[in-house]
Formats: sequence, structure tokens, C-alpha cells
Amino acid sequence: MKLKDLFEKGKFVVTSEIGPPKGTNIEPMLEEVDLLKDKADAINVTENQSSVMRLGSMAVCRLLKERGFEPVFQITCRDRNRLALQSDLISASVLGIENVLCLTGDHVVLGDHPQTKPVFDLDSIHLLKVARGLVNGYDMVGNKLDGVPDLCLGAVVNPGADPLEPQIIKMEAKVEVGAEFFQTQAVYEVKKFEEFIKAAEHIKVPIMVGIVLLKSAGMARFMNANVAGVFVPDKFIKIMTEASKEDRPKRSVEIAASLIKEMKGMCQGVHIMSLGWDRYVPRVLEAAELI
Repeated sequence: MKLKDLFEKGKFVVTSEIGPPKGTNIEPMLEEVDLLKDKADAINVTENQSSVMRLGSMAVCRLLKERGFEPVFQITCRDRNRLALQSDLISASVLGIENVLCLTGDHVVLGDHPQTKPVFDLDSIHLLKVARGLVNGYDMVGNKLDGVPDLCLGAVVNPGADPLEPQIIKMEAKVEVGAEFFQTQAVYEVKKFEEFIKAAEHIKVPIMVGIVLLKSAGMARFMNANVAGVFVPDKFIKIMTEASKEDRPKRSVEIAASLIKEMKGMCQGVHIMSLGWDRYVPRVLEAAELI
């Protein structure tokens, strides 16, 4: 089912995320995702996340579809020109994939193949426009399609960006060209998220707050130093610093659940990014009283 249908029914939508393996051994990934059966409404499948080469998002989305999951196909402008982008969007629809998250993509210098030639033929706004055109029956240059893809189009936003206004302007542009829902960058500051929601209240598109599971105090400090628009408050760093290695997952679950409880009333869903801790996502949902 398309995410927009769930939003229209008034459901607080829960999505999680998995990263495909770097190779063909899919069993561990499938074992992890099976833990989310009947718990998450949809599963995002990352696409060469952080510019690290992995098994493709579309293939994994199809595998999830066959196992009864609703996948969200992440597609980036980094790796494809406009021909490939359009072809893959149509291909995804033919494979039964209905939800698509349109991303610009991390630059290749951040990944494991820094010598790669980046494409970036389009950016995320233009990709959304092209995808909407395909849904309406035409390719990017106006040629009529013989059968059209049926897709629900999503986009991303960073509520913690400073200044915030450019993010709001980009949201408006993305909605204008076809975005039907937003998933946010990781949020740890409830007050800042509330300010973002107020600034975006005129944008009548569902927003899902992004939650990244903290694995350690070191991870928190790294994000504070290197991830634009993300700030982990000292109180959470203190909790993770004082936790033993064995106790960190429990504390991480508690932090994530508390954030979801505080922000649930401000938005229409939550997107949980586990970064390999998929097995703890059900605990987060239980603690947050979402299942």
C-alpha cells in the first residue's frame, strides 16, 4: 500500500530502514528485516548509502515485496543520468514497488570509491518533477508513455538546518513538483523540531520525524562535529557515556522512544534509522507505545 493512502486514513505511519549488504549474502539482512514483520508500515532500502557500493535498492525492494513487506525505494541522482533515473522509476513500478524516496545522494568522495565520477545530472527537486511527469504519462522530454508507473513520491528535509529558511523553501519547491510526504534528517532536539513544524505548517504534506539510534557517545560526538543540522544534546551523550557496552542498546532504545513520544503529536509518522541495529527497532516501537 502506498504511504499516502495510510496518511489519508489518519494513521501515524512507522517506517524503518535497512542497508543492503556489500555482496550477495542476503540472509542476515532478511533475518533482521523479518523482525519488523507487522510492526513497521514500510521499510526504506538505502541506495549505496554514504557512497559505499552495495547491493542495489531496487533488487532488495523486490525481495521485500515478495516477503510481504511494503518497501520504499531510495533512488539517488548521484549514480544515474536522466535516462537511467526514468528507466529505474518505471522498472520499480513494474516490479510492484509503489513508494519512492527521491534523493540527491551523498558525494562520492565520502565513500569507498572516491575516484568515481559523480553524475548528478539532476537534483532531487528535478527528480521529483520527472517522476511526477512519468506518473502523469510522459517522459522528461514530453514523449507519451505506453503504460504509466503508479508511484507515491517522498522527499527529505533537515529540520535542524541553520538557517532553516532554505529548507522550507526547498520543501515548498518539492511539494510543488510532486512530493507527497517528507522524512526528516535525524532529530534529537524536540524544541528545534517544534520550531521547524511551526515554520512548515503551511506545507500541507505529511512529515515523518527521523530518529537515528545512538550506538555510543562517540557516535553522538561525531554527528555533532560532522553532520550538518544534527545536534545530540549533552544529556543524551552523558547517558551513553555512563552506559556499559552491554547496556548501550537499552539506553539507545529509551532515548529513541522518549523522543518519539515527545514529537508524535507534532507530525504524521516516524522514520527509524537503525544503522545496523535493526533488531532493536521493535523494542523502540514497543517502548514508544506504537505497537
